[in-house]
Amino acid sequence: MIDADGRNLGVTPLDRALALAKEKGLDLVEVAPEASPVVCRIVNFGKYRYQLAKREKKQQRPTRLKEVKFTIQTGEHDFQTKVSRIRQFLGDGHKVRVSVFFKGRQIIHLGKGEELLDKVIAATQDVGKVDQDTSSKGRTLQVLLVPLPRKGGKSEEKNAQSVSEKV
Repeated sequence: MIDADGRNLGVTPLDRALALAKEKGLDLVEVAPEASPVVCRIVNFGKYRYQLAKREKKQQRPTRLKEVKFTIQTGEHDFQTKVSRIRQFLGDGHKVRVSVFFKGRQIIHLGKGEELLDKVIAATQDVGKVDQDTSSKGRTLQVLLVPLPRKGGKSEEKNAQSVSEKV
């Protein structure tokens, strides 16, 4: 158990921990239910939830939709440059729309455009996945890529439960 000042009070029986929390006019909050023994903290629960929400909001960045455009005549170096930009966008957590534009009579070569999109998908499969399959809109072929979910644990707010409310 951890008191309001951040000092470790060691293993404490539940009734004694609740009495200490009530004595200080605060709540007993379970902050690490998976630990053995369970870790609890004496805090103002409303303030604790506000601080957690504030921290999570600060960590979240809004996802934006980025677009990278290709043509079927895009050279190999330009292709590699654009793929590296797509990888960077996906790494930053943004969605990416990859478009292949057909100019004039190039529209008869839809197969080359699909091959180009497949090549982009293969080059970015370790950082992103396809959210919307290849679709044709007028003179463009498009695919939407989204970043792969990041490895991370559960948020503390979901784990924080007021023990005094349970008892």
